[in-house]
Amino acid sequence: MLNWDEFNAEDTPAPINDAVKAAAKTAVEAPRSPSAPAPSEIEPFDAPAPRFIKAAAPEAADPIAQAKQAVAALDPSEGEAELAGVAERVTVDQKRMINCRADLNQLVPFKYEWAWQKYLDGCANHWMPQEINMNADIALWKKPDGLTPDERIIVKRSLGFFSTADSLVANNLVLATYRLITNPECRQYILRQAFEEAIHTHAYQYCIESLGMDEGEIFNMYHEIPSVAKKASWGLKYTRQISDPTFKTGTVETDQLLLKNLIAFYCCMEGIFFYCGFTQILSMGRRNKMTGTSEQFQYILRDESMHLNFGIDMINQIKLENPHLWNEEMKQTATQMILEATQLEIDYARDTMPRGVLGMNAAMMEEYLQFIANRRLAQLGLKEQFPGAQNPFPWMSEIMDLRKEKNFFETRVIEYQTGGALSWD
Repeated sequence: MLNWDEFNAEDTPAPINDAVKAAAKTAVEAPRSPSAPAPSEIEPFDAPAPRFIKAAAPEAADPIAQAKQAVAALDPSEGEAELAGVAERVTVDQKRMINCRADLNQLVPFKYEWAWQKYLDGCANHWMPQEINMNADIALWKKPDGLTPDERIIVKRSLGFFSTADSLVANNLVLATYRLITNPECRQYILRQAFEEAIHTHAYQYCIESLGMDEGEIFNMYHEIPSVAKKASWGLKYTRQISDPTFKTGTVETDQLLLKNLIAFYCCMEGIFFYCGFTQILSMGRRNKMTGTSEQFQYILRDESMHLNFGIDMINQIKLENPHLWNEEMKQTATQMILEATQLEIDYARDTMPRGVLGMNAAMMEEYLQFIANRRLAQLGLKEQFPGAQNPFPWMSEIMDLRKEKNFFETRVIEYQTGGALSWD
């Protein structure tokens, strides 16, 4: 009789008596059904029972030895297709803004010193949203009569549009522009710009949270407010095709699609769509209202001014290297794009300023935007479309002038609170 200890013994096979063996033999010799396994496929019963026997574990492979073998067998030629030009050093003459076949991983020698300098300037201008004091804004926003209804609309509309717009710009940079621009020093700046766009989105979120706003209302404004939705929709139509991972430049048609995208996002989105809202918020700051939000916008505007200048330099360099792209049809298209963007921003100004507020009105903003549009057209070598348009807000030029920058680190906040940490009683 098999006792309990013998039953659980891992290294001892279970004894099998003669009756069991005879039964097994009978079963093997009995006629089989068509689906039954052949006798040779049946494990004999006098074999050790696997259920009660500890199987020998296969010898574990040495992961270090495997790594050494894999490295020794690595064929470096397999990556040569991705590392174009790996066998030779890149010269300045080989570098191009688009459709360049030289190794994009070789940063130097620089062909476009201006691109590298803009990257360095961007790094030197670094800031973070939490370093700006929002306490005065919170107190003013909580106060029932702290701001007029029109002023509150301006703050909400600005945060609603910009919190989405900078995300759209960042997505376009990461998903399309970076991949299609084939110059490494320009790519270096684009990486810096993408990070700055993330900081800007962070800044808007920080303002919204600090002021205790309805986040769903603000962040969905580009779906729900027509004057905001139209601007976002207009920008998106210029990025749909080139953000496709299979999209490639190299033909007149595809190269011009990239050029239109750069004009839409640098000249129109950052160069026109941002100006009404920024002027409104910065005008508040000049009147000692929403000073923290105004300071956030001041640093964002300086970043955007650098983005705009970089984008225009890049567009003009593409035109210089590919003059066949800048034909009359393309010039007319670019002009039309800037005029459409200007009209969209004028409509936004009328929506946010139905009455005079903050020493400005929709008519003044319209002239300012026409003045800005003339600047964008001239920067691209196109004819101005609004003769005699003047700048009614000369103080905006001073704010954007990086040479008149104040020492940010003398005004930075060491201890701060967001709206979620404050008492609203």
